[in-house]
Amino acid sequence: MKRIVIMGATSGIGLRVAEIFAKAGWLVGAAGRNEKVMRKLQSDFPDRIRYARINIDDAASPAHLRDLIGRLGGMDIYFHVAGIGYENEALVTDHDAATAQTNVVGFTRMIDTAFRYFREHGGRGRIAAVTSVAGTKGIGQLASYSSSKKYQQTYLTALDQLAGMQNLDISFTDIRPGWIRTPLLNPDRVYPMTMSLDHAVASIVRAIIKRRRLCIVDWRWNLAVRLWSLIPDRIWERIPVNVSAPATPTQEKTDESVEKTLARPEPPAEVKVPKSVTA
Repeated sequence: MKRIVIMGATSGIGLRVAEIFAKAGWLVGAAGRNEKVMRKLQSDFPDRIRYARINIDDAASPAHLRDLIGRLGGMDIYFHVAGIGYENEALVTDHDAATAQTNVVGFTRMIDTAFRYFREHGGRGRIAAVTSVAGTKGIGQLASYSSSKKYQQTYLTALDQLAGMQNLDISFTDIRPGWIRTPLLNPDRVYPMTMSLDHAVASIVRAIIKRRRLCIVDWRWNLAVRLWSLIPDRIWERIPVNVSAPATPTQEKTDESVEKTLARPEPPAEVKVPKSVTA
């Protein structure tokens, strides 16, 4: 039986992916901070879910991850989706420092632990992580967030190289989505080319199963990233990039409704399983 550990499985992408893999018959190790959500997830899939409350900012989190892997009976895929971010045009240092702590230090701590586990247990496995299209270029209103995502992308590339140097069969999937309507987004703001959670997660699950090295979600953001990559930094630095705008009253009501829906787990019967998961 296949086993996947999902770090950040208590909301948004991580929760939905956990539901999909559990419904498809995988053993799922769900990790995150919200124990109430994970208990509900386990009650929905009692034979498929093992969970652990893990805060990746905690120096003890690698030990907690290894304990979860042990209770799961092993791990075939490690999927990292935990992260934070702020629109921070005012450069509130506490926000930027928290972003770096979680998205850089915490990310490194957990990815390293997964890599070492695979190296110590047959030298085979898969590490997938949600980074972001924001890592393509530095974005003024998302200075810390976009920089942390660039770090994550570079780190995965470095570990892919290291795995080859050490003759390990560890594959990597770098998932770079654009805006997805999850609780991470401010419900009082609207964002360009926002995707529904179901639309984005279907692409993410396929990328993990098919061992894609890079997956930009979705095709519109793929085109945007290609364009951004062609712009020299000297020109990019002079482009005023606004990442969001205030929502109208109608949009605010719609966003609030969507946020409430995404904040709670859906019944297992309502979770769609992409065919690629069971193939």
